[in-house]
Amino acid sequence: MNTIFAKRRARLLAMKAMRDNYIPGDKLVTCPKCGQESERRLVAQELAVCPKCGYHFPIGAYYRLSTILDPGSFRELHPRLSAGDPLHFPGYPEKVRAAQRKTGLNEAAVTATGTIGGRRCVVGVLDSRFFMGSMSAAVGEKITLAIEFAGKNKLPLILFSASGGARMQEGILSLMQMAKTSAALARFSEKGLLYISVLTDPTTGGVTASFASLGDITLAEPGALIGFAGPRVIQQTIGQTLPEGFQRAEFQMEHGFVDQVVPRTRMRDTLAQLLRLHEKGGRP
Repeated sequence: MNTIFAKRRARLLAMKAMRDNYIPGDKLVTCPKCGQESERRLVAQELAVCPKCGYHFPIGAYYRLSTILDPGSFRELHPRLSAGDPLHFPGYPEKVRAAQRKTGLNEAAVTATGTIGGRRCVVGVLDSRFFMGSMSAAVGEKITLAIEFAGKNKLPLILFSASGGARMQEGILSLMQMAKTSAALARFSEKGLLYISVLTDPTTGGVTASFASLGDITLAEPGALIGFAGPRVIQQTIGQTLPEGFQRAEFQMEHGFVDQVVPRTRMRDTLAQLLRLHEKGGRP
């Protein structure tokens, strides 16, 4: 029993450290968007959002889960799954170990069960600090297992995306995860269950081209970059100037790719309302 409590305490401390790492600075935080300084405590109170301009700082997977799940309901799924080195890519194992030490994660994805507003669900989060949230074979496996767990237990599924795409060190095995996760979601959808996709900054590459774009409902954080290739690559390829705000969440909502742009401080309440409205016999 003491071991269990020790592990829980260590996890809470790790979550706090991750949160603090994503609100940099001593007493003042300089926003990379507006350039203004704000007190650290004010940024923390806004869930790592600039109180001056609304810029959403990137946050770690465990911290994000703590902002949306009911306290005490978090139960992690498959925490030990981590990246292999199937192609024996030079320097890859060392980089994986460095990312693990830096973030405290085994891989770029964290999946868990929990409740939001008292309603049980399965939630997965990609963490952009770990290889830019890229999709390795292990990440694809964790996402697929989470989808299958939700389907088996008839639970709604929520996936938060933040990714640069496929992980090049794993080559075709990484690209195969696009089909793998999409097929799992197709089986999940056949059961008539709810899948909510939440796009955060950035959501690009193979993740955009697979599970991130298959939600029954698609939400996004303000200002999130969403697309397959980045705007600079597209502009250089087509040789044309792109519209202002191209590929940002607000642009995507105006063009029907995103259902709603939801600030981080309202995300939990929005998800709770959606789960309530879509549960069997749910009431507004």
